[in-house]
Amino acid sequence: TGELELGHNFKVPYSNSVMHCCTSLQPNSAVGHGTCVLLQHLLSRWNLCVCVRVFCVRGAGGTNSLSAHSFQQQHKMTTPATFITPQITSRSAERVAEDIDKYEKYHTTHGGDVEARKAQYADMVNKYYDLATSFYEYGWGTSFHFAHRLKHETHMESIRRHEHYLALRLGLQPGDKCLDVGCGIGGPLREIALFSGAHVTGLNNNAYQISRALHHNSRTGRNLDKISRFVKADFMNMPFESGSFDAVYQIDATCHAPDQVGCYKEILRVLKPGQYFAGYEWCATDLYDPTNLNHKSIMAEIELGNGLPDVRCVSVCVLVTCHFGTRWGSESTASAPA
Repeated sequence: TGELELGHNFKVPYSNSVMHCCTSLQPNSAVGHGTCVLLQHLLSRWNLCVCVRVFCVRGAGGTNSLSAHSFQQQHKMTTPATFITPQITSRSAERVAEDIDKYEKYHTTHGGDVEARKAQYADMVNKYYDLATSFYEYGWGTSFHFAHRLKHETHMESIRRHEHYLALRLGLQPGDKCLDVGCGIGGPLREIALFSGAHVTGLNNNAYQISRALHHNSRTGRNLDKISRFVKADFMNMPFESGSFDAVYQIDATCHAPDQVGCYKEILRVLKPGQYFAGYEWCATDLYDPTNLNHKSIMAEIELGNGLPDVRCVSVCVLVTCHFGTRWGSESTASAPA
């Protein structure tokens, strides 16, 4: 056990099975309420979830890429997307409250059900990230994932090492074409592209997050337009030809998919035969008991607090990954070097 330093003067405990963390948002905060409800409950209940690593060893068998100009035209912006810094909190309190209400109604905690979330997953996940992204970025930075911390290592150093590890395991080289599935606001994409020299395409179905990604790209001064791009599309129906990429990765993103098999099929379709897919996947451990009412209540709040259709068990993820010909392994701080 220890503490994660997440910036802006707050820390949270973590344990070997930590998945996501808690900020000190007030329950009556217009944007915070309903988007981070999970955070009030997780600190004492880390043992229900774990992050697992999967590596796919074989692939299957014009794109809608966005530059700053095309993003501006598509969304009728008056200034280039690379220069804007939109703030979700600029919306009226009434609008935010309305969006929160619509999002919450998808979830079991507010009368919703899993089948409705899966059927309307794109709308549900977009509503979640429209509300939560500003808080993620404020407290977390630009890479929306965790990494185990080594002794004397800062939070940001651990995040970069985590991303470099993926690039190295994928064997990325300058000139390779890589796909980031569910790229968020592009933190891992930028780090991996600059670290490896590969060209990385970020796939994301949320327009606000892409605007933030373009903004951050423009601030680096590193000519990222030459080694990266963003595509607004659904990872269940990717606008790429089969065998388009030398490597594919996802970091805590396909947990939002309504059907893990369908999502992995799309990933393998766009991956060149024999190449690698690497990912970090959300799973419920064997400690989760679906007949335990307390466990069910906690899991419902995890789904609510993280924009998830459901949370799959480790055994299900293992079966799916083995079906597609993968090497699978769990990762926790327990196995980290001292």
